[in-house]
Amino acid sequence: MQKETWKHVALLSFQTLGVVYGHLSTAPLYVFGTIPQEDFKSDEIPYQFLSFIFWTITIISLLKYALIVLIADDDGEGGTFALYSLLCRHAKVGLLPNDQLTDETVHLVETSSKMKWRSKARRALEKHRFSHYLMLFLALFGSCMIINDGVLTPAISVLSASKGVKRSLSEIVNSSSSLNTSRDSITKALDKYVPVPSACIIQIVLFMLQQYETDKIGFLFAPIITIWLLFIGGVGLYNILHFNPNILHAISPAYMYSFVRNINKHSWRSLGSILLCIAGSEAMFANLGHFSKTSIKITFVCCIYPVLLVSYAGQAAFISRNWHIVPEFNHLSSSMPDHTRHAFVVLSLFASAVGSQASITASFSIINQLLALKCFPQVKVVHTSEKIHGQVYIADLNWLLMILSLSVTIGLHKVGPIGYATGMAIVSGMLVTTCLMSLVISVYWEKSLFISACFLIFFGFIEAMYLSACIWNFHLGAWYLVMLSVLFLTIMLVWHYGSMKEYEFDLENKVSFEWLTDFGAGLGISRVPGIGFIYTDIVTGVPAFFSHFIANLPAFHQVLIFVSFKPQPLPYVPSNQWFLINRVGHKDYRIYRCIVRYGYCDRTRDTDDFEEQIIHSIGEFISLEEKDFESITFEEGKMTIGGKPGSDGRAAYALIPVNNSMSTASSSRTSEENMTVSYHPGSEKGPSTNAPVRRKKVRFVLPPESPKMQAFVRDELQQLVDARESGTAYILGQSHIVARQGSNFFKRLVIMVYVLLDRNFREPPVALNIPHAALIEVGMVYTI
Repeated sequence: MQKETWKHVALLSFQTLGVVYGHLSTAPLYVFGTIPQEDFKSDEIPYQFLSFIFWTITIISLLKYALIVLIADDDGEGGTFALYSLLCRHAKVGLLPNDQLTDETVHLVETSSKMKWRSKARRALEKHRFSHYLMLFLALFGSCMIINDGVLTPAISVLSASKGVKRSLSEIVNSSSSLNTSRDSITKALDKYVPVPSACIIQIVLFMLQQYETDKIGFLFAPIITIWLLFIGGVGLYNILHFNPNILHAISPAYMYSFVRNINKHSWRSLGSILLCIAGSEAMFANLGHFSKTSIKITFVCCIYPVLLVSYAGQAAFISRNWHIVPEFNHLSSSMPDHTRHAFVVLSLFASAVGSQASITASFSIINQLLALKCFPQVKVVHTSEKIHGQVYIADLNWLLMILSLSVTIGLHKVGPIGYATGMAIVSGMLVTTCLMSLVISVYWEKSLFISACFLIFFGFIEAMYLSACIWNFHLGAWYLVMLSVLFLTIMLVWHYGSMKEYEFDLENKVSFEWLTDFGAGLGISRVPGIGFIYTDIVTGVPAFFSHFIANLPAFHQVLIFVSFKPQPLPYVPSNQWFLINRVGHKDYRIYRCIVRYGYCDRTRDTDDFEEQIIHSIGEFISLEEKDFESITFEEGKMTIGGKPGSDGRAAYALIPVNNSMSTASSSRTSEENMTVSYHPGSEKGPSTNAPVRRKKVRFVLPPESPKMQAFVRDELQQLVDARESGTAYILGQSHIVARQGSNFFKRLVIMVYVLLDRNFREPPVALNIPHAALIEVGMVYTI
């Protein structure tokens, strides 16, 4: 990996302001505002709350996330699934159907020489099957909390700013002497019709902007957050000096002790609001794939951390002198100087919209990881950047988040209840990160169990304390989080269960290749021109749906390629190691198997030339078959490692598109070294028209230093290109799942939900960019 330049770090640091830290930066809008006003009973209460805010930000945001958790990235990716991936890769705890073959290929990225001695924690995790399910559930639950945050954060951020608009308009109405008779009715109308509608409009605009690249959004939003931070930092410093400079004494832990000593049920609930000061800290880790560790750390330590502390201190200084004088004293807008309030209203509206960006982009990243590991229904993922692989956009999820966010804004329509739900989502996700991180410290970092336990106890105790405060607010709004969690967890767990059952059915009902090759002659099987891609999850044998297809329609293409996608527990697989190729049966059968290995952040399936890359890899395999090559032992032979053309610069043969202008330049090669075949792209779509067609040439080129191409290799390559010219068909199994006779009610319900999700989410052929004209779906009943 190339070392980051200071210019690149500075650029990314600036962009993090608009994408990663918008949520943390706008938290002052609602932290004090969600604390009930009756909880402020003396001048000392603001000191106590500020003390909690200071130490919570310092311990959780700075110490835990910025200095510790960010180190545990998974090849530049963050989030709960990145931690789970590290555990799966360094301990045999995965529950995903990667097969033994793909487990072995992990060493292509992390060699055995880097693996350390097996710790006691690792042996304990591998031994107990229950721990495997527990870690998967924790990873899914943590991912669910991040998605919930993507629903709740736009609602609370924008609604808090909209409340400021209502207050500003109310002040104008109250200052007008001509409206004395109808002042109360106008104020009530403003309270009813201004905050919620304006918040909904802003949210709709925000979600519509998500389709653009993350760096463009960052450049658009970063200046807004920069101005916002300068504004609240300046006002905070002014309030400290003008109202109460002694408020800085609140950094003493003695004020927290005083609060705990006089604790009661109502004051303990207030901690659920204080928790919101670290809202967005989890996004620092979850959005790691969009930026870099260095840029995220520098921005937080040098900018976000000091400015937020000054802002909270200034607001506490104002409250300590005005809690018994000014109505709605606990809202940030009330602490603004008179001549800046209208500017604050406008700026807060923009900043609140930006503040939601971190949670939305984190949701996209998490869903992208869930998709790769078959824990979420197949949806279309759009990679918005060629430079940073982690920047993705998921349209289906974007509109789902928008609908849910609008529903919570309209349904709860108050900052307090939404804040209680947001607080519980934040602390729940942090607890999951703490649990998984403690295992990473022991299993991956190979530290002692004592250090791992200290991390778990120290941070877990603080987060459990805040979680208990949120539980007290369950009936006040946190119940909505439970509804969201049940929704997303049901989707994840049901989809994972259904996918695993389908995979097990395929394994149990597959047939051997001897049935296809040796006994197929009795069925009168004929070969038709073209290439047939058969997509299946199994990596050995013939899938049940294809044997069903052959039994009813005894014919298949002259070149047959079985393609299997196998996720790896790491973010990226090098592009020159995507494909494992082997031959099935005798050479004359022209049947191949290709296993596509990809990380949970790879964009393998989104490439438009995906099948061309597979054909290229098979061409390399044919060329290298008689030579020594790096291989992996497999039941059906040896798998040759292949990848994108020219990915490592050492390919023996390359599938090269040649323009007409290039044909003369390479015509000096002899016929033994060059094999050129005319190829019409799109010829498989139907008969040609009278319109002139631009011809594209495909050539298998032998490097000058290599020996001459042997005759049998040349013939097989010729047949491969001829088959590609004849057309391509894509054969997929379409499962119709039914519950086994005598299944209990719960299993039938789960299967029913899985079928509902399978039919209503985007189907795999669309997600794989397969043209419908060349798609063949084979229906088959799966009894599970």
